[in-house]
Amino acid sequence: MENTKKIKLFIGLSYLIIVCLFLYFFFSKYSLKEITSYEFLRNNWTYFVEIKNSNIFLVLISFLILTVLWVFPFLGFGSPIALMAGFIFGNWLGTVIAVTGLSIGATLLYIFGNYFLKNLIREKFLNKFRKLENKFKKSEFIYLFIYRLVGGIPWQIQCLLPTLFDVKIKNYFFATIFGIVPGTFLIASIGSGLEQIINQNSEVPKITDIIFTPNIYIPLIAFLALIFSTIIFRKFFYKN
Repeated sequence: MENTKKIKLFIGLSYLIIVCLFLYFFFSKYSLKEITSYEFLRNNWTYFVEIKNSNIFLVLISFLILTVLWVFPFLGFGSPIALMAGFIFGNWLGTVIAVTGLSIGATLLYIFGNYFLKNLIREKFLNKFRKLENKFKKSEFIYLFIYRLVGGIPWQIQCLLPTLFDVKIKNYFFATIFGIVPGTFLIASIGSGLEQIINQNSEVPKITDIIFTPNIYIPLIAFLALIFSTIIFRKFFYKN
């Protein structure tokens, strides 16, 4: 238990130091007023497009690595990654790269948790999620897939909870891939729609123009419908 506390403290301090260093160097170059302006966003969008067009493979690999690091060890969650992936690469390619990076990062986090945090996780969560144990024993992959699909638990905890059930790494990885595809695709589609709006408007568009653009409101409605349906389904999944 003492080693677990030291590991948690080390991860927390490392994360805090890295974030603080990033913010320091970032804001030493850009002011808050600059980064919140539409001109800043559009200029940097043009810069990213030029880099992407000149070396798409390098950009893909860099984004994939950063996504993995975002999940492990920095314990970030998936929505910002999916939005950025759609914004930079479009909805289809963005979904592939985001799902791949998030799944690899989540699997590394699971492996880490299995070795170093298992006792802590069992102490905190076993009684609450004991009913899931029989489900995972019946069909590990299927219930992992459903577990990822319905969500309802913070991403970081969701990555670590399967350590309670000793699931196979292969099943964990592929169930994560298939389970997060629907939500990731819809968020990436919103990011892709935002990219098209910026491309088509030299001046900042009205919020109503953004919302009522088909590339925004269609995936947004679909995403809300997905959330609503998973809320209903997860009540049965976690209860029964």
